Order: sequence, then C-alpha cells, then structure tokens
Amino acid sequence: MPNQYRWGVHRLSELLGPLVERGLASVILFGVPTLKKKDDVGTLADDVDGPVIQAIRKIRDLFPTLYVAADVCLCEYTSHGHCGILHEDGSINNTLSIERLKDVAVAYAKAGAHCVAPSDMMDGRIASIRRGLDAAGLAGRVTLMAYSAKFASAMYGPFREAVDSAPAFGDRRCYQLPPHARGMARRAIVRDAQEGADILMVKPAGPYLDILADARELVPDYPRACYQVSGEYAVLHAAANAGVGDLRALVEESVTSMLRAGATLILTYFTPDLLTWLDTPHGP
Repeated sequence: MPNQYRWGVHRLSELLGPLVERGLASVILFGVPTLKKKDDVGTLADDVDGPVIQAIRKIRDLFPTLYVAADVCLCEYTSHGHCGILHEDGSINNTLSIERLKDVAVAYAKAGAHCVAPSDMMDGRIASIRRGLDAAGLAGRVTLMAYSAKFASAMYGPFREAVDSAPAFGDRRCYQLPPHARGMARRAIVRDAQEGADILMVKPAGPYLDILADARELVPDYPRACYQVSGEYAVLHAAANAGVGDLRALVEESVTSMLRAGATLILTYFTPDLLTWLDTPHGP
C-alpha cells in the first residue's frame, strides 16, 4: 500500500501533528501487537500496555480536540487470526466472542476513546457492547459505530498483510456477509440500529454503494459510514500509476459517489491526501 506505514505510540505526535494543523478532526485506531505473544482469546486486545490503549491515552493528551475511535476486533490479537473465540472444532463460539468483544470495547472507552467500532460481525455483539457500556457508567458518553454490513470481500488483502491478521486456517465467510447477500445486509443494518448502534457502517465502500443507499432508506435518521478499504486504495493507486487517470480525480470521484449514495462519514486511507486537496484548487 503506497504511503501507508505502521506507527508506534512514541511517534504519534510526528504523524498526527501536521495532519491536525491541516484540519484532521478524527482518527480510528487499529492495533498491531509486536512485543508480546498472541493467544487464542486475544488477551492483548485490551492489554493496558498494548498499542491501542496506549495510543488512546497519548492522543487524548497530545491532541485534546481530536476525536478518537477504536476498532474493536480480535483478529489482530488471536494466534489463529479469527475475529472471535473458537470452539475446539475451529468454529466460532459466538457466546464467548461477544462477551470478550464487550470487555475490549469497554476497556477502550474507559481509556478515553470517544467511539468504539466493532468490526467482528458476531451476532448480537452490538447489544452486548451497549449493555457493557451502560453498566460501566458510559451511557451517552461513548459512540458505538457498528460495522453492520461488512462483506467477505477480496479487497481486504493489503490490510491483513499490514496488521498480520490473516486467518491461520479457514476464512471469515462464516461470519462476514457473502457479496451477493443484499437481504442479509439490510437485516443486519436494521438489527444493529435496534440493538443500540449510533452509527451504521457499510464495508467495503465502492463495490457496495447499493447497500449504502439501502442504509439511507432503512435508517434515514442515523449517521451512515462507509469504509474505503485497503484494496480500493491499492486499486486506485494502481490505476493512476498505469495512466488510467489522475489520482486526485479518481479519488475525488470515488468519494463523491459514496456521499451521493448516502454516506455521512467516510473512512479512507486517502485522508491525508484529501486534506491537502481540499485546500488546493484544481489546475486549468
């Protein structure tokens, strides 16, 4: 992925300072543990010395006006690379998984995250996390952004390589949505809203603009996010490098299509570029 790097907690000021000066208002954190060994239940996900909790605290201290979201999943922290806890036969133990994810979300919220964003796609995890936040006295203080319609996409490869989260066996199609499953996506969006999500997300963005439009129809009064994923980022760079089009024009057109389809929030690796382009007029 061009221009994408892992950043340690000690270098957050170096990374974020110039972006905040250019107008950056929010970030979302993904942890990559490097100092401790992973286990089968993702213990490192809410380790107080781990990258996410340390980063939340550091950013809140350095940049008090910056809105901090934290991705909630276990895949970066489990030895098997799956997004939840497994039965002995390798299938997902949904009951234990949503309890574990609840604990991780609450830990991030207590550390100072403004928003927790579960991306695991376990059934019932939004209700579990909502109950956990309420029980911790965080009701009304932390936003819950649900990856509601997250598809089992071919577009995730560069991210999984970057954070070392590819499954050690099998795949994630048993809990992520099949690409053709529009009806399942629509039901998941409504379910997550009913379970207490504050924001509903569609992921990936570009190949699923129809689902984003469905979300606008189904939950018109909710903020709707979409995630322009690593594969989309890589494809646009490859297209520009191949002379298909100008990178800025390609990116701005893709982002415009997301807004037109109904997005009110966009997660994208192009954020630093967009901050520059927004202040730079197009040439003749």
